Amino acid sequence: MSEEKIHVVIAIDHASVTGGQAKVALDSALGLKRAGYAPIVFASAAPVDPRLAAEGVESICLDQADLLGNASKAAAALQGVWNFHAERELAKLLARLPPAKTIVHVHGWAKALSASIARPIQQSGLPAVYTVHEYFMFCPNGGFYNYPQNHVCAKKPMSAACWATNCDSRNYARKIWRCLRQEAMLRAARLPQTFADFVLISRFQEQIARPFLPEGANIHAVSNPIDCEDLGQKPSPATGDFLFVGRLSPEKGMLLFAEAARRAKISPVFVGDGPRMEELRAAYPEARLLGWKSPAEVKRLMREARALVFPSLWFEGQPLTVLEAKAMGTPVIVSDGCAGREDVEDGVTGLWFTSANVDSLARALRRAQDDARIASMSRAAYDAFWADPPTLARHVARIGAVYADILNRAA
Repeated sequence: MSEEKIHVVIAIDHASVTGGQAKVALDSALGLKRAGYAPIVFASAAPVDPRLAAEGVESICLDQADLLGNASKAAAALQGVWNFHAERELAKLLARLPPAKTIVHVHGWAKALSASIARPIQQSGLPAVYTVHEYFMFCPNGGFYNYPQNHVCAKKPMSAACWATNCDSRNYARKIWRCLRQEAMLRAARLPQTFADFVLISRFQEQIARPFLPEGANIHAVSNPIDCEDLGQKPSPATGDFLFVGRLSPEKGMLLFAEAARRAKISPVFVGDGPRMEELRAAYPEARLLGWKSPAEVKRLMREARALVFPSLWFEGQPLTVLEAKAMGTPVIVSDGCAGREDVEDGVTGLWFTSANVDSLARALRRAQDDARIASMSRAAYDAFWADPPTLARHVARIGAVYADILNRAA
């Protein structure tokens, strides 16, 4: 880089870690700062991650509630369609930055910022890149998933069949609002056309997203960073529990795992919380529900586990927990219908099972009760991860190469 630092405006709904999307965005901001960039986190929803100020990362937080946290449903509905405050404040920020040394990097918009951020980016003329963490830019409910029916949806987004289908996790009225928001995003904001460059985090995700990207879009493959300590090979890999880590909601496959575990005659362990926790507790009293744990506690539980079970039913783009488990030397039993399969070599570092198939998952759980198989997969999982670990420093180097390419083309 030249003496003048490259400014990177990182746009994200939440200014603190509320999930994988926010974690990647905020960790990336910290890594960019350490690498000599000048990142600026622009977010809608408070609070602000204290690590940003501690490491000198500028942050602009609008102190708004996200859509689910807004006490007024009417205000949340309006904000979700068009966040006028975010539009004004982002315009002010972009106006003060050097055009030849600034990139706008959007990580998320659907939970608080809204598609209104497209307009100031377009008017600024600054180069912009979008990381596809989920699918809200392409699908009204963000997941190509029918939540009431618990299966992947194959309907064309925004078609008549799409409008007529109640696929929302809450009710049909909310689905109609999502479609109206999608119309505003596509026609008024023209959010997809705001970006000439898209970062995709897995090959699986590219298969899903590519048909919906603007014609001529530049696609960059950059995996998410993983923050893990090298603890060495596990001393006792064939002990511990079959562990689930994540939100307890239907699309994550938690009921599928519970039923498969019952058929395999094992007691499943769940780390996380969510809207279906009490249903899980009532239907499967043999399951151990540990609730939410701190990141350090989750890593300890992963290290102690016999295997991580990742039964997700929807099109996960790049599950961080799969990689975190491998870093701990813990094999992963993963659905073949999500990107997690790319990081698991079937029979070597873990086991695949047929997505949404409880008998297939039960068979995998029985296979994983073989101590020798688990010990072998544990060693292979550890070796595979640490042979080329997706550390934050490597992530920043790769995303920095993307920025350099974009700025060179812009110049």
